[in-house]
Amino acid sequence: MIQQKIRLFLFITFTQILFSCSEKQNSTFDFHGQYRAAVEITSNQVPFFLNLKKSGEKWTAEILNGEEVLNYNEVYVEGDSIRIVMGIFDAEIKAKITEQGKLQGVFVKNFSTGYSIPFLAEKGDFPRFPTQKTAEFDFSGKWKTDFEDSNGKTYEAIALFEQEGSKLTGTFLTKLGDYRFLEGNVEGNTFYLSAFDGSHVYYFQGSLSEDGTINGKFRSGPKYQETFRAERNESFELPDAYSMNYLKEGFDKFTFAFPDVDGKIVSLEDDAFKDKVVLVQLFGTWCPNCMDETKFLAEWYKKNKSRGVEIIALAFESKPDFDYASGRVRKTKERMGAEYTFLIAGESNKEKASEALPALNQVIAFPTLIYLDRSGQVRKIHTGFSGPGTGEYYQRWVDEHETFVNELLSQR
Repeated sequence: MIQQKIRLFLFITFTQILFSCSEKQNSTFDFHGQYRAAVEITSNQVPFFLNLKKSGEKWTAEILNGEEVLNYNEVYVEGDSIRIVMGIFDAEIKAKITEQGKLQGVFVKNFSTGYSIPFLAEKGDFPRFPTQKTAEFDFSGKWKTDFEDSNGKTYEAIALFEQEGSKLTGTFLTKLGDYRFLEGNVEGNTFYLSAFDGSHVYYFQGSLSEDGTINGKFRSGPKYQETFRAERNESFELPDAYSMNYLKEGFDKFTFAFPDVDGKIVSLEDDAFKDKVVLVQLFGTWCPNCMDETKFLAEWYKKNKSRGVEIIALAFESKPDFDYASGRVRKTKERMGAEYTFLIAGESNKEKASEALPALNQVIAFPTLIYLDRSGQVRKIHTGFSGPGTGEYYQRWVDEHETFVNELLSQR
């Protein structure tokens, strides 16, 4: 029902655009304000909230998903057109003002050939998903969830929901990461949730069944789709994140040598890392959970580097081109205020990443955090990352991290 209304909304808008009596665009339109925006992925629209602001001659943008506010400072307005560069991601929104005062354009991923999907935004205080029926069920709580893709492959997750009236927020947490801050609405016994972080497009729809379970679908990007089934289960937990990665038999140390963003080869054997606790982060600038982890580590490192700890991030990027990869990493370092070491390690392919790091049993997830003691021994490996959207799970990891690093630093 909601998707039908959204499609009708978009159809009417595009019809008005196509059959407008005037060809002159509204170049005096005030871009400043709050918008209900949406990107279209085939038969579904993924809404999010967008704020455009101007200070002096400088434009900025905010994207809002639940409690999360994402800031973008590369916003360019020229006449009736606006371009929003999506921060650290190699993506952008390009739109123009219509005669009706709406923004119409495309969301483009520059590194992905042919990735261009429709974008539309209307200024005003609108609900994320418009509803006509009141909520008839409270989805709040913890749900054991089973996802299944089109090939029949399944994986488990935890759904964490909070509902107030018809507004629903929460996330889905898997053993490798989470789907960030989701926000949406409930209509009758059906919920709709979405998130857009400047690169990743998430849409969830679920309906209550007679047996008390939820059956639904998950969309990610223009084509990818899964189904899911969920049942209330407050005691269900995912596999231990410290149990999935380990050193292969025959490897007693974890070693590597990769170029930094300037092309200088750096290895764990360098003097800068001797007699220090070292955290090795496997990440990519394209990866949303990596960005959550990097945001935490950047601030944590500033507070703790004087204690004898170092961090080395191994970047596995979208293209096998050093200049491209180093450019993306430089931008991430600057945007995140990350002062630790970043190296260009290879492509964002788990098989190739595993080949680049032969001591590991395999690269299962981005990010992965490897803890080494002062003697260079691997003491623990944390696979995946539960970001701030997971609430208590995120705080649990923060506490574990602090406790374990303190333990390593106390050992001589």
